[in-house]
Amino acid sequence: MSDEKRQAASTGPLPHRARKPLPDHPVRVALLDLLAEAGTVTSTEAATRLGHSSGLCSFHLRQLAAHGLIEEAPHKGGRVRPWRLRWEPSGEPGREETPEEFDALARGLEDESYQHWLSHRDRAPAEWRQDESFSAVVHLTPAETAELASSVRHLLAGYRDRDPGARPADAVAVAAVTRLFPLLPDNPGQS
Repeated sequence: MSDEKRQAASTGPLPHRARKPLPDHPVRVALLDLLAEAGTVTSTEAATRLGHSSGLCSFHLRQLAAHGLIEEAPHKGGRVRPWRLRWEPSGEPGREETPEEFDALARGLEDESYQHWLSHRDRAPAEWRQDESFSAVVHLTPAETAELASSVRHLLAGYRDRDPGARPADAVAVAAVTRLFPLLPDNPGQS
């Protein structure tokens, strides 16, 4: 298929099969998170950032596209195929899906990935069976919450952006999920 035809096909209406549930896979979750962060990526860029092969990333990017979650970004042809998140109409006149709705999808995929890990961790090598999840309730202002989020992002960036050649030989992809949100009272008049 030519680049022009592929481009036209990626912007047309989604076929019914795009509504099938996408099988849970950590590479796909990582690719969706990377696209949400970077805007567009090629399979080669994704491979560099995630530490997988370009072929594996290309395969999963095509799977995400087949399920209507991403699409090819405009480009000048050639072999380079940048991908971006697909914001499709919701079906309601005058309303389009928002980044917040994508965030809900991404959080759902994170939850599914975690449940998959819990139900299959007995198959992991012994050194990987420990669940390193934790949570804490802290009392913060909105500014402190933003500062904490920035600190966590900065801490993770040193690992996320590490050149694949500089990673330890036994390093594997690990999901790092942080959610900072206020605990609202059931009765809005209470604090």
